[in-house]
Amino acid sequence: MNIASKKILLVGESWVSSAVHYKGFDSFGSTTFHSGATPFLKAMNETCFEVTHMPAHEAPETLPLTLEGLRQWDCIILSDIGSSSLLLHPDVWQHSKTVPNRLSLLHDYVEQGGGLAMIGGYLTFQGIDGKGRWRNTPVEKTLPVRCYPYDDRIEIPEGTKAIVDQPDHALFDGVPDQWPALLGMNEVMLAEDAQLLASAQTAQGTHPLLAITSYGKGRTLAWMSDMSPHWLPSEFSDWPGYRQLWINYLTWLTRA
Repeated sequence: MNIASKKILLVGESWVSSAVHYKGFDSFGSTTFHSGATPFLKAMNETCFEVTHMPAHEAPETLPLTLEGLRQWDCIILSDIGSSSLLLHPDVWQHSKTVPNRLSLLHDYVEQGGGLAMIGGYLTFQGIDGKGRWRNTPVEKTLPVRCYPYDDRIEIPEGTKAIVDQPDHALFDGVPDQWPALLGMNEVMLAEDAQLLASAQTAQGTHPLLAITSYGKGRTLAWMSDMSPHWLPSEFSDWPGYRQLWINYLTWLTRA
């Protein structure tokens, strides 16, 4: 496939909030939809990557149930979405029917040449209260990192900047040396044979921030912080390096 037509699927990176508003004796409720994908989608404008965003609430039903369906994309990004959203298709959750396991399909998608990225957040890796539940899944097996069996969030309110461990790597081509601060990340372990490209210093110690590996015929990447607020401030997404990093990430992932 020509590099000018690389197709990328972003799964997750959205949420719905429900609130109750109290005004004296009276109260009323409201529900709002939020997307954290805007900075990334904006950065990918006028690049060689054609991005489809599948919001988290659509993924349980819409993500394909066949390997052929997944292969329509050159790279799939999982961002801030728990494994349950892919395991519990409406036929399973509402009608107690069997369907293919999409975590196994994603494993096979990578093994047979697809690119896969997992981006940090409250529901990726193990996530808040361990609810991401990516540990010991077929997807985790493909990743350059392994999840801890507990709430793995590291909140960094004072901010921390990336430590680039391999500055000469192609993933940093054209990226400025001075990185803006990050406000949090997921704690993970580096997998065997993975390449650690960047780390972050926190009050708990130094942790992997960016890692890559090859799996079968495919490639995978793990970025342990967010792609948007709150862990990734607007100063980071407005930084020229943000767009260049994503171009480099997707270029590398789609050259399997």
